[in-house]
Amino acid sequence: MNLMEEVVKTMMDEVMEKQDMCTCKRCRLDVTALTLNELPPRYVVSSKGEAFSRADFLKMQKNIDVLREINQAVLIVKDRPRHHAKGNSS
Repeated sequence: MNLMEEVVKTMMDEVMEKQDMCTCKRCRLDVTALTLNELPPRYVVSSKGEAFSRADFLKMQKNIDVLREINQAVLIVKDRPRHHAKGNSS
């Protein structure tokens, strides 16, 4: 399991809401993918490994790094969303 993906998905909602951004499935997936491409994966294979890795994320710098990358991804997706607006045939 990539713990980084879980952390990003958990933190992403708050950032997207603060940026007044669309939270449709497509936009959420795009933000997730862009963010994860910029962060190192954190794979764990046991609940013990997950607990140690989660504890590591409590360190402020790692949270700041994740939030920075989520914010960057949100700005990119918000500026150029790939979903189709309702009633828009393009």
